[in-house]
Amino acid sequence: MTTRDAAPRYGEWEHQVPGASPSPPSDPGTPPRPSGLRGSWPWGLARAVRPRQWVKNVLVLAAPLTSGRLLDPEVLFATSVAFGLFCLISGAVYLLNDVVDFEEDRRHPRKRLRPIAAGIVPRPLALVVAVVLVVAAVVVAALTTRPELGWVLGVYVVLQLGYCLWLKQQPVIDLAIVASGFLLRAVAGGVAAGIPLSQWFLLVAAFGSLFMVAGKRYSELVVLGDQAATRRTLREYSASYLRFVWSMSAGVTVTVYGLWAFEMGESQEGVPWSTISIAPFVLGLLRHAVDLDRGAVGAPEEVVLRDRVLLVIGCVWLLTMGLGVSRG
Repeated sequence: MTTRDAAPRYGEWEHQVPGASPSPPSDPGTPPRPSGLRGSWPWGLARAVRPRQWVKNVLVLAAPLTSGRLLDPEVLFATSVAFGLFCLISGAVYLLNDVVDFEEDRRHPRKRLRPIAAGIVPRPLALVVAVVLVVAAVVVAALTTRPELGWVLGVYVVLQLGYCLWLKQQPVIDLAIVASGFLLRAVAGGVAAGIPLSQWFLLVAAFGSLFMVAGKRYSELVVLGDQAATRRTLREYSASYLRFVWSMSAGVTVTVYGLWAFEMGESQEGVPWSTISIAPFVLGLLRHAVDLDRGAVGAPEEVVLRDRVLLVIGCVWLLTMGLGVSRG
C-alpha cells in the first residue's frame, strides 16, 4: 500500500481538487461557533471529556474475567466502581490535554472543532473541572474500594500529565506512556477487586497495549504521508521502525499468551478450552493488524468496534477463555 493509496482515508478535507491527494490547510482558522444547545459550555464540556472513548475502560474487567471471579457480587461491585472512576479520570486527562494543546489544535483541520479549541469551553473552566474530577476519583477510590486503586489512578494521571506537557515529544517514551494507559486500566480491575495479577497477565496486557499503540502510529504515518511532519508525535518515526515495534510487540504478546494459556490448560479437566483460546486470540491480532495496515486511523477501540468480523472473533475468544477459566 502506498501513501497515495491510503491518503483519501484520512479526514474529510473540504474543497479537494479531484484526483489530488488531500492536504490540510495551513491555517483553518477558528470554526464558527454552533448556536443553541450545541454552542453552550455544558454541552461542550460533555463532549470535551469524550464519552465515546470510555469504552476502552472495559479493560478493568480483564483481571476479574480471566480469574473467573467477575460475577462474584463483591468483585463485580469493585470492578464497576473502578470502571466509573476511570471514566472520570480519563475525562480529566482529555480536558488537560486539550488545554495544553490549545494552539496546536486550533491549527488542525479536525481538532479545531473540539470544544476547547473552538472556544465553547473556556480553558480556566476546563482546568477547574479536570482538577475536581481527579480529586473526586482518587477520594472515592480510597473510600469505596481499596486505597491501592487510588494509587493506580494517581500514577495514571501523573504519567498522562507528563505526556501532555513533555513526554509526547520523546520518541519511544511516548509509545510507552500511551500503552501504559491501557495497562493501568487492566491493573486497576485486579487491584480494586483484590485479585492477584500473574506475570503472564501483566506481560500480555503490556505488550498487547504496545501492539495497539504502535499499530495506530504506523497507520497514521502511512495515511498522512508528507503531512506527518506536522504531527509532533510522528516526526521522529519511520514506517519501517513502527512496523518493527508493531511486529515485535505482537510476537511477544502471542508468545506469553500461549504460555499463559498452556499453564491454565494443565489444570483443566476434559476439553482444554484455555489452550483452544489461543486460536481466536491470534486471529484477532491478525485481523486488527489488517485494519491498521489499511490505514484505519483512529483510536484502537474505535477500529475494533467498526470491524464486525473482529467482534465475532472477540466473542469466540471470550467464550473459549470463559469456559477455560470456569473449569480451571
